[in-house]
Amino acid sequence: MRHKLLPVLLALVAGGCNFWYNEVPSPDDVMHAVPWFDHMILSQAVHPYQRADIPRNTPAGIVPVGGAEAEWGAGNPTGRPMPVYGFDVEYANTVTRPADLPEVAPGRGAEVYEIYCAMCHGSTGAGGGTVPVPAPQLVTPAVANYSDGYLYSIVRYGRGLMPRYGDKIVRIEDRWAVVDYVRSLAPGRQQ
Repeated sequence: MRHKLLPVLLALVAGGCNFWYNEVPSPDDVMHAVPWFDHMILSQAVHPYQRADIPRNTPAGIVPVGGAEAEWGAGNPTGRPMPVYGFDVEYANTVTRPADLPEVAPGRGAEVYEIYCAMCHGSTGAGGGTVPVPAPQLVTPAVANYSDGYLYSIVRYGRGLMPRYGDKIVRIEDRWAVVDYVRSLAPGRQQ
């Protein structure tokens, strides 16, 4: 009986091969159904800038890869010893607003302040935000006498217990808008 089942079994297996080769898709066909495969990195579409005839216009609102603002918290252009956390105060006092800074919409500083700062410093800058931390008040004469570069550096790099917000407020003009808004909260600066 075993000898009679063997040819039947071989016939079924051989018949199954036709199904496999004719009906099951090829791996090459499957590769085109998947959005990304490792071999696609070699495609010309992935490296469009290797050709000279493709325009290189930068779309508005993209994340910058190069040409961004130079680091002075980590890069330390002064050569002086840096604090473990923060920035070089002397250098920060020399920082000024870039002349070619794009304009921001009126109220942008207040908007960014409410998103990132009010939770600790309070909506009016007098403290008492929703996060129970000892955040300094921003309406004091001491804060009014800080240089704009110092305030900008605090926003960008943090200071003391305040973490850095330069990685959250990524647009330079938004950081300067926060400085302007803090200036509007504090009393007049003494010369």
